[in-house]
Amino acid sequence: MAGKRHRMDEGTGMGDESTAETAASAEAAESVQPEVDEDGLTADDHGIAGSRARRPAAEVAPPGGLTGSLKFAWAVLTSMRTAIILLLLLAVAAIPGGILPQRPVNPFAVTTYLADHTKLGPFFDKIGMFDVYHTPWFSSIYLLLFVSLVGCILPRTAVYLRAARAPAATPPRTVSTMSGAVSYSTSLSADEVLTQAQESMRKRRYRVRRVGDVVCAERGYTRELGNLSFHVALLGVLLSIGYGSLLGHSGTAIVVEGQGFSNTLTQYDDISTGAAFNGQLDPFTVKLDAFHVKYETGPVQTGAAREFKADVTVTDPAGTRTDTIEVNKPLTIGSTDVHLVGHGYAAVVTVRDGNGNVAYSGPVVFQPLDSNLKSAGAINVPDARPQRIGLDGYFLPTASVGHAGPVSLFPEALSPELFLTAWSGPPKTETGAPSSVFSLDTAGMTQLTLNGDLLRMELKPGDSYVLPGGLGIVSFDGWKRWVKLQVSSTPGMGAILAFVMLAVAGMALSLSVKPRRAWFMVSGGEVWTAGADRVDGRSGVGEDIAAVAADLGLERPPPEP
Repeated sequence: MAGKRHRMDEGTGMGDESTAETAASAEAAESVQPEVDEDGLTADDHGIAGSRARRPAAEVAPPGGLTGSLKFAWAVLTSMRTAIILLLLLAVAAIPGGILPQRPVNPFAVTTYLADHTKLGPFFDKIGMFDVYHTPWFSSIYLLLFVSLVGCILPRTAVYLRAARAPAATPPRTVSTMSGAVSYSTSLSADEVLTQAQESMRKRRYRVRRVGDVVCAERGYTRELGNLSFHVALLGVLLSIGYGSLLGHSGTAIVVEGQGFSNTLTQYDDISTGAAFNGQLDPFTVKLDAFHVKYETGPVQTGAAREFKADVTVTDPAGTRTDTIEVNKPLTIGSTDVHLVGHGYAAVVTVRDGNGNVAYSGPVVFQPLDSNLKSAGAINVPDARPQRIGLDGYFLPTASVGHAGPVSLFPEALSPELFLTAWSGPPKTETGAPSSVFSLDTAGMTQLTLNGDLLRMELKPGDSYVLPGGLGIVSFDGWKRWVKLQVSSTPGMGAILAFVMLAVAGMALSLSVKPRRAWFMVSGGEVWTAGADRVDGRSGVGEDIAAVAADLGLERPPPEP
């Protein structure tokens, strides 16, 4: 190497005196340089912001005693690896909420599921699968993710701010010994090489400083800014969701064609409110004028829904207007959204009691049981005399009776029929206690029979059936459609959208920026260059160094013979 350097000195005009001064300067700089690795990182160097950071010592060191164990647990909890795992766990934990019926949204479907799955259903109910988002285990994952993100973001932000204010990376002890170091020859003086290298690297948006005979250049700090923005945005989404859950409310109501819904607490079939909900609801009324449904009638996907559209009349402080609600196209009134989440049939039934009085008349909501809208329902007639009457059974929009009993062949009402059984019992004192309109309370009642067999009614629109024993007459007058509306107000939705956009921007910035370091050193008449690309599987620092070498007119020395 000594001979090689001597020949280069002769070729470039740099004499022994310059070589001696350069060597002395290098030795002086070398004497104050800390120990570094092959990428130019010292023991206390955090690396390029946005690059692969070393894991905290507390996370990899074995715990010692209670204090060491707590530090170790905190380091693991606040690591980015743990935050990602918790985020995946939260996504997995939310899956049952989309597969299984949820009690706050559809309690009837939960009851039906429990009746159809007598073994698995109670187990699911015990572990909260029918109200996933309010279970302790789901809340625990949510809170742990929140703590993990806070504990991860704050230290990384402090490290980033220190790194962003710091000058370019401390130069390695000897650039020539670094992995991938390249030497060049030049006719320029050492000062000219270093000055021009600084200018060229600045044009390429590097932060540059000169330490002795070494130029240090670094770029890519906005990558970590993108990472931090993404995680801050994720934390903001969690906080916004929590804020909306505290102050918001969500409820459902079934509305039959020709009827309406007023936004008051008593009009909801079920409602859940946040802990900080103030009880104030936007004043409005929605009347269902008509509900339009179209089904596929072709040979492919027969019976599949093709259109759901509800024509409504809205009355609010601004006046009265007509509007339309469709799936994924909610009606917005003030801060409240009205979504269309379900539909079905309501049988219009008239029941006359044994005294000839009309004890009940109107639509009865039947809940769908399958894709062809075979629907179950019940009719409570507590005011019938001399005996109160109860009816339960099925509404079939396209009825067919086979070996398995009555079924529906198509969801459209092409051949509707009502299949009912009847119960009777002595009048019952009204207690004011709420009861379900979808199921029949048969306590104190006897199921009616005819000729020793269970009484079964099969009614088409316009048919009537005379109950035995002079109990009364049941008439099937026709049918109407009903819709299930979800009425909700969730403050913070604008903030959620803003944080999602911030997360996308942060991720784009993180993926597009390439953090890297480069060094140029003049030693013994040679120009040594080296770089550290801190993103695995990417390149770029080599091209930048080569471009700077071309700007300076540096040449690779000929190979030794």
